[in-house]
Amino acid sequence: MKANLITREGYEALQHELEHLWKEKRPDVTQKVAWAASLGDRSENADYHYNKKLLREIDRRVRYLSKRLEELRIVDYSPQQAGKVFFGAWVEVENDDGDIKQFRIAGPDEIYSRKDYISIDSPMARALLGKTVDDEANVTTPVGTVVWCINSINYSN
Repeated sequence: MKANLITREGYEALQHELEHLWKEKRPDVTQKVAWAASLGDRSENADYHYNKKLLREIDRRVRYLSKRLEELRIVDYSPQQAGKVFFGAWVEVENDDGDIKQFRIAGPDEIYSRKDYISIDSPMARALLGKTVDDEANVTTPVGTVVWCINSINYSN
């Protein structure tokens, strides 16, 4: 089960998406469906079928976002978090091979459009939680355990 945590920025982005879908995209597509339907025979009307399918996808996403936004809990930065890895932290880690990764630990709803975010539910995030700079985290992966050293922790963008 995925966590119900989200950063304030992530929550606002989902709200914006919902508002855009409901107030702009859906009315536009509804108008196209009505126009295509007015042309008569719908059986071979590609515009009608495409836009009806698009309308169903928009409605499905609107239902999901409406329900999900009610379940989410916004987590804001607290000064007590300073120096340790918690939800919302930007973390830079390095392994023994010298590979360096930098990412933000965020909610599962906000990682899909961002390459630099990882889910709080991921093995990497779980291994890093509560650690400080220079601590090592053992991350279990499908190919074995990888040790990552924390280079930096930051809570500002």
